[in-house]
Amino acid sequence: MSARFNQATFGLTLLAALAAPAAAFEAPAPQTPATAQPEAETGAKPAVDEAAKAAQESDEAVRHGDGVAAVVNDSPISNYDVRQRMQLFIATSGVRPSPEAQKEIRGQVLKQLETERLELLEAEKSKVSVSAAEVDKQINDIMADNHLSQEQLNKLLAGADVRMATLRAEIAANIAWSKLVQDALGDRVHVSQLDVDDELARLKADANKPHYLVSEIFQAVDTPEQDAKVKKDMEDLKAQLNAGAPFAAVARQLSQNPTAAQGGDMGTVQDGQLPPELDKVLKTMHSGQISDPIRATGGYYILYLRELELPADAKLPVEAPKPSGPPGTLPLTRILLPLPPKPSKDLVERAGQAAAAMRAQIHSCANAKEIAAKLPGADYMSLGDMRLADLAVDMQQAIQQVGPGGITPPLVSAAGVELLIRCDKAPPKIGRVYIPSRDQIEQQIYEEQISTLARQYLRDLRRDADVETVEK
Repeated sequence: MSARFNQATFGLTLLAALAAPAAAFEAPAPQTPATAQPEAETGAKPAVDEAAKAAQESDEAVRHGDGVAAVVNDSPISNYDVRQRMQLFIATSGVRPSPEAQKEIRGQVLKQLETERLELLEAEKSKVSVSAAEVDKQINDIMADNHLSQEQLNKLLAGADVRMATLRAEIAANIAWSKLVQDALGDRVHVSQLDVDDELARLKADANKPHYLVSEIFQAVDTPEQDAKVKKDMEDLKAQLNAGAPFAAVARQLSQNPTAAQGGDMGTVQDGQLPPELDKVLKTMHSGQISDPIRATGGYYILYLRELELPADAKLPVEAPKPSGPPGTLPLTRILLPLPPKPSKDLVERAGQAAAAMRAQIHSCANAKEIAAKLPGADYMSLGDMRLADLAVDMQQAIQQVGPGGITPPLVSAAGVELLIRCDKAPPKIGRVYIPSRDQIEQQIYEEQISTLARQYLRDLRRDADVETVEK
């Protein structure tokens, strides 16, 4: 069976346009496969095990005097590794942390590197290898998902002082652990037709219950002494998510459940299907909401309710949003990328690309100001309750088309390229419950069972490991 767990996708939010000043927007280059680039571009070496290179390069950094951040079963993790992974996280998550927040991110990144090193050492012991072609495929997927060329990806990493090898090492570790879990535990998972029958009967019986499309971030608590530290780490992650960091990017890099490979995606769960601590919180959430850290069996969770699904015959419990201001007005926020008089077509296009990249990171008026601050030259303005009649016709139409809480596509005006964000409350996103097919049910049961075994496997590795963290 081909489990989704084994896909090990790593689609990061890579916004190349945000790395450039407003006066120097760059047009996208044609898309080219990573495998077609010379070695200097991708770091690919067809005959080299990509999963083993990470530990080797860390050893080299230590030998060159960069210092040791941690030692995992006699395998060193260098301070250089930690700096590189921090810079990768900051570049791909879009956050601009304060010096204090950077210390917290360093601790989170180091903990994840220690876990990855345990996984890589176990994969090496089991003779699991990852080819350059497998890593290249993941990089191609990243570029396709984010509409980036190889040149743009290289520029984004270079702008953050991140080597391509750092990205390749993280992808390789993800793939190696997925392959190891499949090889070591796959035979222990048995999904019978009776299991599928029972689950299908339960789904039909519970079809009148709410369903939730959920993502998660999980960090383990292996001993009682770790509880306070893990809770603090998760609170810091919640703060970064509130500041605009994409949930999927954070989950892929810092979550410790196998769902990290899918950006934390747990799929659709029913009322009562999750552990009681999670289920209780989930029932109080609305679509688009991110929970505070939740203590449950094994550690702490942060849940993201992407969509609420109700039975087909249920009445949608949604009231029409009530206007907050006088008739004919809407609360608006504007982000403007100023352009000089008579700008060239190329400059307008590049500004439009930068605005589109910003739009992808804005999820409400609450974080629009912080996102605008990431691009030098961008002007942020809260317009308050704006009379629509005072706006240009094309802007009125764009605002009406996006609906409450929406963000217009980039609009070209005499002042430049701008985004208008509606600050009226959007109704919750609600879908309709459907019963999955037998194949989908079989896949879900398989993933649940192998994920449980993978958590136990990693917990045992941590328990038996000799990990020494060097204080800094």
